[in-house]
Amino acid sequence: METIITVAVIILMIVAGVVLIHRLNAQHDERIAAFPYYEALRGSGRRSCPNRQPAEPTEPPVATHHENRAGGRR
Repeated sequence: METIITVAVIILMIVAGVVLIHRLNAQHDERIAAFPYYEALRGSGRRSCPNRQPAEPTEPPVATHHENRAGGRR
């Protein structure tokens, strides 16, 4: 008798897991439908930033106050 109850509990747990996974997949499908892949979400993807700084500076570096005291450029 105990074996039948144990098998029944295991089968019920498997059925509960299948139902849970099915509901989670349905929720995921609804989210995908709400945000199609062709509409990139803000902050995602590898788009180049138009405000990105150039790799090399276009102007010479400006001397700091410390460099002026040490006899650097004036």
